Amino acid sequence: MQEIPSILISIAYLVAALATAAAVWLFIYWVYRSYLQKLSDEMRNESLGGMKGASSLIIRRLGVINRRYMRPNYENSIRRQLVRAGEPGDYHPEEFMALQEIGLVVGVLFGLFGANAFEANLLWAVPVGLIGLWYPKIWLRDQVKKRHLLISRALPYDLDLLTLSVEAGLDFTGALAKVVEKGKPGPLRDEFNLVLKQLKMGKGREESLKSMVYRIDLPAVTQFISALIQADRMGTSLGKVLRIQSTQLRFDRTQRAEKLANEAPVKMLFPLIACIFPMVFLVLFSPIVYALMN
Repeated sequence: MQEIPSILISIAYLVAALATAAAVWLFIYWVYRSYLQKLSDEMRNESLGGMKGASSLIIRRLGVINRRYMRPNYENSIRRQLVRAGEPGDYHPEEFMALQEIGLVVGVLFGLFGANAFEANLLWAVPVGLIGLWYPKIWLRDQVKKRHLLISRALPYDLDLLTLSVEAGLDFTGALAKVVEKGKPGPLRDEFNLVLKQLKMGKGREESLKSMVYRIDLPAVTQFISALIQADRMGTSLGKVLRIQSTQLRFDRTQRAEKLANEAPVKMLFPLIACIFPMVFLVLFSPIVYALMN
């Protein structure tokens, strides 16, 4: 008679364990069907996978939330910089804001970890977090500079090719198609290709070229496109205008190279004084000092 309660207790424990396991399994199944399966389906539909796909999905979800709280001035500024950078990663302003938020969180966590490891004040996490917040803007500014550098290097060659094509008898659209076909791969050829597609779709030449100026926002390209638009309005020969622009562009490039060459000695002055001269003095005078000391 005394064994029956113990058996009942064991059965109760078993039933409770089975019920708990069933509840945990149902909860995991509900989470999977409600969230994880949707995330995996979205990643599969967008041809994304691994950490890259998961991070892109998180950034996009945060961007949807940030869309409600964005200020128009911030949105216009970030959109302008993204366009100038060639829209890297196909980011929108709200997604770029999500990158800044992630950078802030990562920076704060890294700062807390470093302060704890070196037994420093935890307030050091604040400037590290601000660095993480500002880092996406630094990255975006670097992308703009890299793109402008590639365009500046490719512009003389593409402009010469466009000039030769026009002087050979092709119209502007045909010459532009020849530049897209024979030009060097890079952002400038991509921009010319986009202008060519817009012209074939029936968009006006002046409007297409102004859109290109807005996307690139580089003084050399702006000057070149302005001359083309002015020649188109006045009915001037494109060949002559392109030849003048090509000559002027090469002259400006030579002047820029000479300017950088003249700045090189000034830039080398600090490394020379701070690094090279001390080593030279150390090699020359250390034997004399050693002999005097002995």
